[in-house]
Amino acid sequence: MSKNKSTTAPAQKQSTQSQDFLFDKSNYIWMLAGVILVVIGFMLMSGGKSDDPTKFNYDEIYSTARVTIAPLMILIGFAVEIYAIMKKPAAGTDNN
Repeated sequence: MSKNKSTTAPAQKQSTQSQDFLFDKSNYIWMLAGVILVVIGFMLMSGGKSDDPTKFNYDEIYSTARVTIAPLMILIGFAVEIYAIMKKPAAGTDNN
């Protein structure tokens, strides 16, 4: 009879423990925002194909959106990703 009590005790203890996650919902939202910024930056950088391969359109290739804005968007997106990873979860979600 004592065997039955000892085998049920660990199962009850295991069910009452909570699992702590490294990230909470706000971290994932920040990560998603960073990924979106990086994708937008790469989309701004893409393109520039000329209809005529013998002509070089300097203004289209070296536009401000491609040379300045797109790389800045990508760097900002990576900075947001770093912030999302380093950000500590809210204190209210800690069950210890």
